[in-house]
Amino acid sequence: MSSDMKSSDPETIFEIREVGFVQSVRKFIVIAKGMPSCINGQIVEFANGILGLVMGFTEEKVQILVLGDPIGIRAGDEVYNKGRSLTLPVGNAFVGRVVDALCRPLDGLGPVASEALLPAFIVAPGVMDRQPVNQTLESGTLIIDAIIPLAKGQRQLLIGDRITGKTSVALDAMINQKGKGVICIYCCIGKPYSSLVKVLDTLREKEALDYVIVVSGVASVSTGEQYLAPYTACTLGEYFMSQGKDVLLVADDLTKHAWVYRQISLLLERAPGREAYPGDIFYLHSQMMERAGLLKEELGGGSMTFLPIVEILQGDLTGYIPTNLISMTDGQLYFSTSLFNKGVKPAIDFGLSVSRIGNKAQWPAVKGLSKSLRLDYLQYKELLQMTQLRTSGLSKEAEGRLRRGEAISQLITQDKNRPVSIEEQIIYLYSLNRGLLDNLSMEQIRQFRLNILAYVQQTKPEFCLKIRQSKELSEDLKGMLEETLAVYLKEEVK
Repeated sequence: MSSDMKSSDPETIFEIREVGFVQSVRKFIVIAKGMPSCINGQIVEFANGILGLVMGFTEEKVQILVLGDPIGIRAGDEVYNKGRSLTLPVGNAFVGRVVDALCRPLDGLGPVASEALLPAFIVAPGVMDRQPVNQTLESGTLIIDAIIPLAKGQRQLLIGDRITGKTSVALDAMINQKGKGVICIYCCIGKPYSSLVKVLDTLREKEALDYVIVVSGVASVSTGEQYLAPYTACTLGEYFMSQGKDVLLVADDLTKHAWVYRQISLLLERAPGREAYPGDIFYLHSQMMERAGLLKEELGGGSMTFLPIVEILQGDLTGYIPTNLISMTDGQLYFSTSLFNKGVKPAIDFGLSVSRIGNKAQWPAVKGLSKSLRLDYLQYKELLQMTQLRTSGLSKEAEGRLRRGEAISQLITQDKNRPVSIEEQIIYLYSLNRGLLDNLSMEQIRQFRLNILAYVQQTKPEFCLKIRQSKELSEDLKGMLEETLAVYLKEEVK
């Protein structure tokens, strides 16, 4: 143990630190000796100023994950332990900024003023600190809000093959939080830098960066920073949650995070298990997922909603990481490659998607109008397959179901980065339930979808205000909507 004395006027400050030395370097893992007081999760500093995270230790050796470029670290170099765990700066000034895994700014806008230091690795709030979910998270995607609803504080997995629209749906959810008081955090893990640039361009175009924090752990940064990035995002989110605010966190994606941890574990010489992943990968991700939730009112009533993204191969849901995450989340949205290739966007498969707790927070108006939507759509898909080779001889009932199914298909097809408000969804669903769209052509339904909200806001501006306040479709509001739709279909549809 050694101590360095730094003189300052008028007092003298003592800094006590433990000094060890580097024994060997294995890519981004350093084996050091001479620091017997180290514990897991502590930060150490190498002689060149690079930081490291203690990942394990024995009586003689310390295993350190380098949080930066390990090229300048050599055997024999000194390494310093100052006896502190990994803490990260947090604060309101981080909103609208792009930072790395250590909360250092990457956007060229200067330093970020921090308001506190929070530990990166914490125990998640216990059951007694939480309350049941009671507010809907408006995703802006009709399929999700109507059939697979999300609640604030929920953990909903987005799972599917690559290039099936998972990130687009997550971005739509973030864009849809504009003006709703929700802080959004986008965490990029192990993806190409070009992917992050596309996300940033989309957020700027939609003027969403004002309430978004972007945590970058792209593939070009060190393995240690990629490993740390989702924990950094959680820590930033917990700061706002403790202030009573609502947070939406997108982790894109945890498959890459699992790959990174597998590399780390193999270099740490930990025994590989299923698919060569270490046995504690389940604990690692479940500990992270548990940090989402809705706090009790006595603790501020803040919430943190997780949308973790997982990439699978050829639709295989039985892999180790996908099954782990399915078991520890509150539901999943399954993105189908075959649906995507057929032009169904978002390509969400109703049969394999579920939300276990979201319907408890769903708007009563949406719940009442959408209760048969899933069944109607699935019956339509089955009937469509059965009748593809038939050109005549269909019963009137079958023809009616096909027309209803085609109307549903048109309504649930959305362009990316164009979220739909709940008020607009209620107008769609009410029109569908009343059969007003069954006799319209596909082009007429597309025009209806594009124009109806503006028409309702122009002719009955109080409708949207009242439905958002009450969240229920009262008889008065039904009458108002019925009258407006009748006039629109008579005047506008040609």
